[in-house]
Amino acid sequence: MQEFMSTYKENIIDIENFLVETVFNLGSLEDRERDNYKKVFKVFPSLELIYTCDEESMIQTSPNIYRNKSSHIPIGRNREYLLNKMDFEDSDIAITQPYISSATSETCITVAKKENGKIYFLDFNISILLQRLGLVEIHNGFNFVSKSFYFLTANIMMILALFTIGYSVYEFIYSLLFKDGLSIEAIFKPVIALTLGLAIFDLAKTVFAQEVVFKSYSKNSHEEYKVLTKFSITILIALLIESLMVVFKIAIDDYSQMIHAFYLIGGVSILMIALGIFIYFTKKKV
Repeated sequence: MQEFMSTYKENIIDIENFLVETVFNLGSLEDRERDNYKKVFKVFPSLELIYTCDEESMIQTSPNIYRNKSSHIPIGRNREYLLNKMDFEDSDIAITQPYISSATSETCITVAKKENGKIYFLDFNISILLQRLGLVEIHNGFNFVSKSFYFLTANIMMILALFTIGYSVYEFIYSLLFKDGLSIEAIFKPVIALTLGLAIFDLAKTVFAQEVVFKSYSKNSHEEYKVLTKFSITILIALLIESLMVVFKIAIDDYSQMIHAFYLIGGVSILMIALGIFIYFTKKKV
């Protein structure tokens, strides 16, 4: 819901203009009462509730009319508190800030329209409204399949990360106990395995957090850039460690092969420059 609220605030002017203009173009709401506002509900898929109050007393005079039902219980309630959240200025239409509806227990905004001594209140569900306006993408069936796949994949990646870390520990202990002393290679190989295990686990954790626990629906989300950047940095660290190990190994065994270490370091440097350019342009775009 926090993401929905952020998206709403970013587009609040366009959303309010859309609601005001559409409600105004509907014409007289009094004429829509006869069929329980069926045409109004058809125009607004995000509309969840309509009721009317007397303009002077602010006492509710109509039942709560939902899309498929109505309730007479709220008749007689004082709705003056809603007016305190609105500013009609020189218009007959006003909109509240988002709040939790006591009738539906959903986050909504209310559009009020003054007409013939009455005030018509229209409650709009924010999540559905943002979806209908194309500001967020939600599909319950697809989301379930998607979350299930990401959940399974993230868990498998975490298990593989643990195996990689276990291998690095095993390799170090084996080299220490059963080989002829420690070597640079025996030290660096476990470090590389640990770095790769960390990279895999970090990627799995990010996927699990963003796609399963805190699913992002916003089209303007740039979290995917953060995931790619974070993972790329970890891989670059592993490559730099590998390059350092190659330099030491060649320096000890055969200086004539140093050109290959130079190629490796040059390739990693190009990757670092490419990542830096990518980060620069993505931040500029955001």
